[in-house]
Amino acid sequence: MAYLVGIDIGTSGTKTVLFDEKGTVIADALMEYPMYQPQNGWAEQLPSDWWQAVSGTLKAVLEKSGVSAGDISGIGLSGQMHGLVMLDEKDQVIRPSIIWCDQRTAAECAEITDKVGAKRIIEITANPALTGFTASKILWVRNNEPENYARCKKILLPKDYIRLMLTGEYATEVSDASGMQLLDIGKRAWSDEVLQKLDIDKALLAKVYESPEVSGRINSSAAALTGLKEGTPVVGGAGDNAAAAVGTGVVLEGQAFTTIGSSGVVYAHTNEMHIDPDGRVHTFCCAVPGCWHVMGVTQGAGLSLKWFRDNFCQAEIETAGQMGVNPYFLMDKQAESVPVGAERLLFLPYLMGERTPHLDPGLPWCIFRSFRYA
Repeated sequence: MAYLVGIDIGTSGTKTVLFDEKGTVIADALMEYPMYQPQNGWAEQLPSDWWQAVSGTLKAVLEKSGVSAGDISGIGLSGQMHGLVMLDEKDQVIRPSIIWCDQRTAAECAEITDKVGAKRIIEITANPALTGFTASKILWVRNNEPENYARCKKILLPKDYIRLMLTGEYATEVSDASGMQLLDIGKRAWSDEVLQKLDIDKALLAKVYESPEVSGRINSSAAALTGLKEGTPVVGGAGDNAAAAVGTGVVLEGQAFTTIGSSGVVYAHTNEMHIDPDGRVHTFCCAVPGCWHVMGVTQGAGLSLKWFRDNFCQAEIETAGQMGVNPYFLMDKQAESVPVGAERLLFLPYLMGERTPHLDPGLPWCIFRSFRYA
C-alpha cells in the first residue's frame, strides 16, 4: 500500500500526519514551540524550532506506524503564511522570522501604498498593503536592520524554509506566495512592477509552483535525519487555509468553510478572481490550479485562547499534566459551568491588531464587564 505524509508548520506547533491512500490517518505527531514578542505588537519565531519539530514529528510517525519509508509516495507541506525567513549566502537564517501576526510595519505599509499606489497595489496583489503580509516585513528589515538586509540572499516563507531543509530547493507555490504582496494574483507569478517600485531584487524570491506540482525531492541529509527515503517527492503544498480547503472538500465554485486556528477564517472558493476594492477581505490564489479564494481573517482566535491559558490557567496546566490530559480540556470543563452571556463579561480579541473587517494594526484589546442601567 502507498502512503502520504502531510506536514503543517503552524504558529503554536507542527503537526505531521501519515495517511494511507484512502485518506485514513495511520499515525500523527505534534510538537509545540514558542512565539517571541520582543516588543508590544511584535511576533517572531525561530525557523530552527520549526525544523526541529518537523524532523522530530516525522521520525515519530514513522516509528509509531511501522510503515517503511520506501512506501511513502509523497509529502505535502502546509503552514502559517506571511512569515519572513531571510537566508545568507550559505542558507543560514539571518534573524528570527517575523511572522504573520506581527504588527510593526505600519510605516512600511504606508511606503508601499505611496510607491505602488493605493489602487494599483490592490489591482495587482488583490489586497491593500497590510502589516501582516511579507512585503512590508522585507521593507522593515531594510529600513531598520540594513546590515541584515545586505546579507540577505534568499527570502522564503515558513513552510518553504522547511522545503529547503528537506530538499535543498528554493520553491514556493501560488497560495502562500499570494500573501507576500509581491505576486500578481491574476497572472499567478511575481509582479515585476511591484518588485521594481519597491526596489526588491527578484533573485531573492523562490520559484513559484502550483500546489500539486512536485517542487523537490528528499535529499540525503534530510533522509538521514528524519528516516524518510532519499528521492521521495515533495509537492508545492499550500498555505494553511488553502490546504484546509482541500482537506474539507471546498474546491468548487460557491463552496465555503470557516476554521479557527491561531487566527479565525471564513473562506470561499471561486473559479474567477474577485477583488474587494476596499480591501476588507483577501483574495488569494488557491491550491486548485487556475482558481482563487476569498477570505476574511480575524487575528486573535485560537491565539486568544492560548494567551488566556498562558496568563490565567497555570493551575489548570499543572493539574492537566498530572492527569495526562490537555489543559484546554480542563478549561472547557470550567467554561461549561459559566452561564450564557458570562455575566456580561466581554473580551475584544485584538491582541495583535485586526484585519477583517477592521484594517487596524493598533486596535486595542480589552476585557471588561458591561452593565445594564435601569
